[in-house]
Amino acid sequence: QVQLVESGGGLVQPGGSLRLSCAASGSIFSRYAMDWYRQAPGNERELVASITTEGNTNYADSVKGRFTISRDNAKNTVYMQMNSLKPDDTAVYYCHVIISWHNYWGQGTRVTVSS
Repeated sequence: QVQLVESGGGLVQPGGSLRLSCAASGSIFSRYAMDWYRQAPGNERELVASITTEGNTNYADSVKGRFTISRDNAKNTVYMQMNSLKPDDTAVYYCHVIISWHNYWGQGTRVTVSS
């Protein structure tokens, strides 16, 4: 059973920063690419950032230069540092992994960017 637990969301003013964490259960974490998705009210869930097992990263155009995804395999944890936050970044953020063609999601952590 794979479990993903996100944390680090909250309310922040425009221009502020947050760091999200996703703790994964099991010792297989280091063998899989990990993603962060987000879903804003009324919108579809969208891919925000990905990181491979080797540490290669990809970002949605809307967050390039502002968000940084990273992983610590020793801690079974993936992070996303979010800087220069904008109101459009308001959403529930989800951690995601595909293992043996199964999609696993965390429960999500809410980020609200507002003054």
